[in-house]
Amino acid sequence: MTVDLFVPCFIDQLYPETAFNMIKLLKKAGVTVEYNPEQTCCGQPAYNSGYWNESKNLAHKFVKDFPGEHFIVSPSASCTGFIKNYYGDLFNNEDSDYENHLKLKERLFELTDFLVNELKYIDFGASFHHKVCYHDACTALREYGIKREPRLLLSKVKGLELIEMEDTNTCCGFGGTFVTKFKAISAAMTEQKVEHALNTGAEYIISTESSCLLNIESYIKKNNLPIKPIHIADILASGWNSQ
Repeated sequence: MTVDLFVPCFIDQLYPETAFNMIKLLKKAGVTVEYNPEQTCCGQPAYNSGYWNESKNLAHKFVKDFPGEHFIVSPSASCTGFIKNYYGDLFNNEDSDYENHLKLKERLFELTDFLVNELKYIDFGASFHHKVCYHDACTALREYGIKREPRLLLSKVKGLELIEMEDTNTCCGFGGTFVTKFKAISAAMTEQKVEHALNTGAEYIISTESSCLLNIESYIKKNNLPIKPIHIADILASGWNSQ
């Protein structure tokens, strides 16, 4: 099986190691990975800010950047959920890429969904001897629809103890442009999220979303707190060597 890799902006610019770890996971699962270096943003930030024409231009480009029949896999439910659910708002029935989008969204998967439900590959032989808690990002939970999949994968990691925090499915305060438009509210939400994580005694807070982790990390570093954010792909790729 061959898959196309979709690397979102946050990971491309700030957490490239997560993308490399995703490749490591897919290869161990027996998948051939291809990457189109011409890919860019999916258009979500522009869409959420009301710039629909600009977002539509990026949507057209995205569809053209991922032609063919391969599965498309990404370490982000936020971007994949946006493409699946909102490109239809950008393309009308007469648009040249409308039908292409309908076909593309059936091939598009968030990483944990793809591993669990498509490949049926859940045990990578990973080891991570720490207490952790898991943050259900808003987009992952409500727009893409994953909850069981990340936890199933984490349950197979040797030495990992998952402790559920209070209100795990509430927003961390990022919300795209929300974090800049409503700073005080966002900061209070982030503080509450990190407090819930600290109350579990966990050493790490895990998520599928690098944007959430970036927001949480900024609060943790500012307050010098004893917990670290980490992407689930980085956990699953730990404790074993690629071939």
